[in-house]
Amino acid sequence: MKAPQAVKKPEILEIHGHQRVDNYYWMRDRENPEVIDYLNQENQYLKETLKSTDQFQEELFEELKGRIKEDDESVPYFKSGYFWYARYEKGGEYPLYCRKKDSLEGNEEVFLNANDLAKDHSYFHVGATSTSTNQNLLAFAVDNVGRRIYKIHFKDLITGEILEENIPNTTGNLVWAADNKTLFYSKQDPDTLRAYQIYKHTLGTSIDQDLLVYEEKDEEFTCHIGKTKSEEYLIIHSESTISSEIRFLNANHPEGNFKLLQARIPFLEYAADHYGDHFWIRTNDQAQNFKLVKAPINSPAKENWEEVIPHREAVLLEDFDLFANYLVTQERSKGLTQIFIQPWDGTPGHQLEFEDETYTSWISTNPEFNTEILRFGYNSLVSPSSVYDYHMSLKSRTLLKQQEVVGGYDSELYNSSRIWANAKDGTMIPISLVYKTELFQPDGQNPLLLYAYGSYGISTEAYFSSTRLSLLDRGFVFAIAHIRGGEDMGRQWYEDGKMLKKKNTFTDFITCGEHLVTEKYSSSEHLYAMGGSAGGLLMGAVMNMRPDLFKGLVASVPFVDVVTTMLDETIPLTTGEFQEWGNPKNKEYYDYILSYSPYDNVEAKNYPNLLVTSGLHDSQVQYWEPTKWVAKLRDLKTDDNLLLLHTNMEAGHGGASGRFNALKELALEYTFLFYLEGLLAQKTLS
Repeated sequence: MKAPQAVKKPEILEIHGHQRVDNYYWMRDRENPEVIDYLNQENQYLKETLKSTDQFQEELFEELKGRIKEDDESVPYFKSGYFWYARYEKGGEYPLYCRKKDSLEGNEEVFLNANDLAKDHSYFHVGATSTSTNQNLLAFAVDNVGRRIYKIHFKDLITGEILEENIPNTTGNLVWAADNKTLFYSKQDPDTLRAYQIYKHTLGTSIDQDLLVYEEKDEEFTCHIGKTKSEEYLIIHSESTISSEIRFLNANHPEGNFKLLQARIPFLEYAADHYGDHFWIRTNDQAQNFKLVKAPINSPAKENWEEVIPHREAVLLEDFDLFANYLVTQERSKGLTQIFIQPWDGTPGHQLEFEDETYTSWISTNPEFNTEILRFGYNSLVSPSSVYDYHMSLKSRTLLKQQEVVGGYDSELYNSSRIWANAKDGTMIPISLVYKTELFQPDGQNPLLLYAYGSYGISTEAYFSSTRLSLLDRGFVFAIAHIRGGEDMGRQWYEDGKMLKKKNTFTDFITCGEHLVTEKYSSSEHLYAMGGSAGGLLMGAVMNMRPDLFKGLVASVPFVDVVTTMLDETIPLTTGEFQEWGNPKNKEYYDYILSYSPYDNVEAKNYPNLLVTSGLHDSQVQYWEPTKWVAKLRDLKTDDNLLLLHTNMEAGHGGASGRFNALKELALEYTFLFYLEGLLAQKTLS
């Protein structure tokens, strides 16, 4: 089958006296049968091209699925008189949400069975779930398309009846007031999908009577509503990339008016929780790596903020949790997460110790104040995800659950480490990597998959994956490049990889790839790269800059048409991201973004093998971006390497729903790598 050739319909796009010709602009119309036909052609082309791998893909899917414990459940936590947990049944795609009253020995109540609700839907996702204060009513949000537009439903937990009453077209963000009848929720703009309104609904009344309690007018801001850990206050949090603003209301008085905590100021970010007579606030006020302050509830503005944990140049304060006798913080130093426990009585604090060279840890679910127990999570590239209870005064930990790898897993067979690559400006970039020890040879012949994200200040953690074993057991090295644009090494790491410094993200990744080749972990004949969304932008930029460095790339839902998207304020997410990428209506930013935008920089030259995945209903990266990119590459590239596009016609940004359906897409991506590397003949090399 010949590769599809998209029809060219030139569209002239002009700004700042500069013209761009977009031959595939017409693909933006989702309702155009010609567009759907082209997407189906690309899907069919991929299917025909990889037809010889069909059996392998199916076997690989079963291999990936086979490591997952089908009848699994989460660790229960205690709150409001119940133990809460979710569990899966064998063969089930979706969870059962459960609770037991007073004791784990009590009778199980399945208060929501997502498998039953999903029966008639090709895509299904349960968003937020929340019970009323008296625990008799459940509100839950459902998306049946994958575009992250949710309908809120209500269930009577006494009778088990799902009420006819519902609230359509919401973000899925919801929270109960304390009166057991008032629900606050957020709505999005129907076109841009920007979350910008908070409504109040009274159970038993028409949604036409719902009261708009807050509207975010600034198009660079979004808003959502939540509750403090104490559940005494409702919190409306408005935020942009560079600024925050919080309003609060006593949850016992939902008829009242929200009060302002601190008015928004450019470049001032803060988030708040409540305990006792104070709000506890994590903020970057004169503190790039954030600090912790507290403020009295009756006068919480910035002039009354009292410092609790000062700013530290080498430590990023990521999160905190409050207990009756302890303050617990989650911090990041030298690229690794740490958990620190400080008693309120002034006695010395201490931090939890971890053995792996590269790992991630986090504060888990801790709804109670009056407890000596901290629940935290931990994993690493070789240690399966684990949940612990830690006794803060006795300094002892109890393992409650470790992810089970069905069929067995021996961490001693694998090796993980962290190495450093030297960027051209002298910055040292950390790389976390893992491989199966007996299959690794320091001769540059190992197949290696290099992964990264590198945007929005999101740190890429060194985490365990049972599915990744299918790579490692076939001789692949897996590496994570902790590039600038994330917060892996602190807030400055993010600042140095955004706006007019965005190219650091791309050159850092190239530096990491080059370092892995130089140190003979792999070679250009065996080096592969993978990234999704903004990480897909990374793939596109790197492929334009150094197409010779990689044998193949996988770009998932890639954000590749950066200039056109950032000029179109009707597209979801655009206005809220001007402080991430820059506003190209400003010529300085236009020129800079244009210089790296993957779609705009496709040239007539050789490119590596490429697999691109997309979702027709994607609300974050519109399907036409990867579609146009592939069409342009098909027209201009001068090589015979594979160029494949797979569009999920029934899903959005996150791909297929369900814990097993999503594995079919992963099996496709892995098969693409194994196909290129010639590893389809055997299940394992060991």
